[in-house]
Amino acid sequence: MKKIFIFQLILLLFVIAACKKDYPMDDDGLLITNRSDCYVSAFELLGADFQTVRTKAATIDTTAQTINVEVLYGTDLKNLYPQFSLVIDAVLDPKIVGKVDFSDLSKPKEWTVVSGNRKVRKTYKVYLTVKQ
Repeated sequence: MKKIFIFQLILLLFVIAACKKDYPMDDDGLLITNRSDCYVSAFELLGADFQTVRTKAATIDTTAQTINVEVLYGTDLKNLYPQFSLVIDAVLDPKIVGKVDFSDLSKPKEWTVVSGNRKVRKTYKVYLTVKQ
């Protein structure tokens, strides 16, 4: 009886070990893939009421790694919520965890897009202008 139990236990351990996959994960628990693409595909800017403050679609230049966005006159530039759409498996650094202060228009905000394989990093500058 003990031999059968020990055999079943050993068999179970082999099955568990065989089923376990060693998928690489980053510090946030996200899967690291083999994708090296690294770009922003869309950008949104929301006000304190979570409604868009853009006057038109943001212009994203993936070569120059810039995003130009024009906001409505009277927008509270200290309380904006940027939203990035990235290529599959990419992540944004630093993470956006709340409102962002864009009030100093002379200094663009910067975020880095990191590829799915975590080897390619591209820093995007977000330039904001206010419609007159």
